[in-house]
Amino acid sequence: MPEQRRIVIAVPENSETPLEAVQSWVTPTKLFFVRNHFPVPAIDLATWRLKVEGCVERPLELTWEELTALPARNVFATVECAGNGRSFLKPRVPGVPWGAGAIAHAEWTGVPVRRLLEKSGVKRGAVEVLFEGADVGSELDHPEPMHFERSLPLAKAMEGDTLLAFRMNGELLDPVHGFPVRLFVPGWYGVASVKWLRRIEVLDRPFAGYFQTVKYTRQRRGRKGTETELVGPMAVKSEILRPSAGAVLGVGTNRILGIAWAGEEAVAAVEVSTDGGQNWNTS
Repeated sequence: MPEQRRIVIAVPENSETPLEAVQSWVTPTKLFFVRNHFPVPAIDLATWRLKVEGCVERPLELTWEELTALPARNVFATVECAGNGRSFLKPRVPGVPWGAGAIAHAEWTGVPVRRLLEKSGVKRGAVEVLFEGADVGSELDHPEPMHFERSLPLAKAMEGDTLLAFRMNGELLDPVHGFPVRLFVPGWYGVASVKWLRRIEVLDRPFAGYFQTVKYTRQRRGRKGTETELVGPMAVKSEILRPSAGAVLGVGTNRILGIAWAGEEAVAAVEVSTDGGQNWNTS
């Protein structure tokens, strides 16, 4: 039976990368994990448009042909769901009960967001850029229908590798991965990479939408007490892929295979312990 994603929730699809089946540092598209909050929207390329509006001198509205005709770039990057590993937490916390497979690596092709922002002319005083997807749905604590929306700081949106991606591993995006166009933000948790993109709005104030202030935040203790912090850049993390949990190993040398990532930074080194953390060796 061919390898396939491991379904965690069927509707809307939320499925994991079967890490034990990945043989390369690039995850095949068919095995790349899926995180969807709402049902996949039906989009007709003939009528699809991408708007750029808000605090800009020249609002834009681009067709698929106009967007994909602009100079594009390729970026190899890892992306992880912010809830990856949630099922291992004790006590249990609400949310999709991910195992360890909400993580994958691919080649992304698209137009830098910066090109559109420069073309539209960002006004002085702009601080954030809002990205709105075509998907619509509701949450238990937000019964009114809403689009999935997230914002980025203007500086992050202007970075050269922040893309309006339309290809993944050289092929057009699958519907579950955001066809026809999604935002891709290297180094940030997947929630930032809004799928099925339809509108970009430059803001002169911080965005306070549901997925920015209610969900995908964490509480940290600061000098002024408990503070709410936005989930953004990925944390330093690693996973052992092989041997898998419960594997029986033979006597002698056994190879350990794993992955490590560090958000916006490069991985400097990986250390491995075989005695419960008493001693560490650089791999």
